[in-house]
Amino acid sequence: MYLDRSAGRTAGRLGAAVTACVALFSAAGCSTDGGTGVRTAADAPAAQAGTAPAKATGADKGGTGRASDGRPAPAVPEPAVLAHATVHVTDGQTVGVGLPISVTFPEPVPAAGRKAVEDWLRVQTSSGTAGAWSWVKDRNLLDGQRVDFRPDTTYWQPGTRITLRVGSHGERHFTIGRSLVATVDVSRHEMTVRTEGGTRHIPVTTGKPGLDTWKGTMVVMDKQSKILMDSRTVGLGAEYRGDYYWAVHLTTSGTYVHQNPRANTEAGHRNVTHGCVGLATDGTAERFYDQVMVGDVVTVTGSAKDTVAAGNGYGDWNLTWTQWLAHSAAGRTTTA
Repeated sequence: MYLDRSAGRTAGRLGAAVTACVALFSAAGCSTDGGTGVRTAADAPAAQAGTAPAKATGADKGGTGRASDGRPAPAVPEPAVLAHATVHVTDGQTVGVGLPISVTFPEPVPAAGRKAVEDWLRVQTSSGTAGAWSWVKDRNLLDGQRVDFRPDTTYWQPGTRITLRVGSHGERHFTIGRSLVATVDVSRHEMTVRTEGGTRHIPVTTGKPGLDTWKGTMVVMDKQSKILMDSRTVGLGAEYRGDYYWAVHLTTSGTYVHQNPRANTEAGHRNVTHGCVGLATDGTAERFYDQVMVGDVVTVTGSAKDTVAAGNGYGDWNLTWTQWLAHSAAGRTTTA
């Protein structure tokens, strides 16, 4: 769980019924960087990433010198903080190719203790993917409260089966599904959606000048078929308060791809939103909503706004591999 300080309430980062939003539109638009608005989800899909504790499975408590994955147990004692770790993926879930493994803690882990934490967070994959843990400064947490694992290649291989063992405190199994990567070209007002089954081009409208859409790579955090958004929570007065539909959540600061009535005339021609990606009400938004899952990738190009930070949602892929390793205590590891 994380505290949405601007809204004054606690919310689950993924798959929660009450979470944080940002400024939507006064007749159009979406997110700003000024804070997060209040969002109430209705009819939310059941299969989303979650934060329930992993089922307990014994690691190396019998003095065998080997962990439950068959590899040698770490030489250092198991950190006590792992007993309080939260994993943001549900056991048995299928996710998109862009979702990193993300683990958070109720208190910061000191720099001196981070290698031990990484050593005891054991990742095993069916593809033997190489990757690394890296400490990410989450937008709503302190430094040392979040550590993510990603491959050293661009995204996961579709079909990969992954097991995460949180020391002796449990494990989580999940699978990487089909690949979906959407690219939003701000200057062309178009989103290109590439899947294993083909390519689609969708007219969009994005952030207007001064309220530009974040550029860079983002990962679907969750999605809601209907959400309540309130402009007063982000300092925009009473410009809007209402329900909006087919909302795909991309950043903690509130970037979404969602249905926007003004996209009916502006998509493909002009950028008029407050930062989100707007889709038409003729079924375009609903079709995209139905197609995507948690972990799918949306990359924005051509925007005048800064690149989204690694900790603003799952912006991990905006760091080069060298930059990623710079925040890793244990370095690159294989997962066979």
